Amino acid sequence: MVEVELPEKPPEISVQPEEVELKILYEDRDIVVVDKSGDMLVHPLPSKTSGTLVNALLYHCSDLQGVGGKLRPGIVHRLDKETSGVMVVAKNDLAHQSLSKQFKDRLVKKTYILLVRGSVKGDAGVIDLPIVRHPILRVKMTVSEQGKEAITEYKVLKRFKDVATLLSAFPKTGRTHQIRVHMKSLGCPIMGDKIYGRYKEDEALFGVKRQMLHALKLGFFHPRTGEWLEFVSPLPEDFKEAIRKVYEHTRERG
Repeated sequence: MVEVELPEKPPEISVQPEEVELKILYEDRDIVVVDKSGDMLVHPLPSKTSGTLVNALLYHCSDLQGVGGKLRPGIVHRLDKETSGVMVVAKNDLAHQSLSKQFKDRLVKKTYILLVRGSVKGDAGVIDLPIVRHPILRVKMTVSEQGKEAITEYKVLKRFKDVATLLSAFPKTGRTHQIRVHMKSLGCPIMGDKIYGRYKEDEALFGVKRQMLHALKLGFFHPRTGEWLEFVSPLPEDFKEAIRKVYEHTRERG
């Protein structure tokens, strides 16, 4: 006889509007463009049902329709919790379909700024390595021939000797943790990355509290008018402070 114990049905997640601080870069009847902080989840999880971007959007946008599901209304792309920067949200089905297709067809232009450990070889390059979820550690992604296509272009902005490199990155695909995994594959993980980097060392040396990855610019066609739009999120103060401390550290080393 074989006995099977079925797990209890997971509790349903309820998401409520909340008056959470939200920086709006642009808004009209179809879209809202936000500057997400580096400590905010995009959508609720079983362990975190408040304080997310969705909670804030539901409070702020009275005309936000339920496209994308009740837990992810209007969400067509996302940033990791500790990634700051610009995001676009669809307020209706027309916008959701248009933006989703633009992301799928790689029409959306994305520019990130990142601070990584070590010295990246070459002044520019393309990382073309497929990514798949880690077979054992499910919170991680990893490079694998069995993965989905993942392409990231990058350009070196400044080198801090062999300690760190400041880069701009232009992901051509949108895989989970793509830039983080690709930087790790170069042997230069993003500073402050708790999963792929050396967070404790970065915190001790440079006071870094989160991964130094920032969505600087986002460009796309307006879903109703077809006009090309671009939005920029200024580099946050904690990111600037990390750069300053890295610079001081390398200067002290001579």
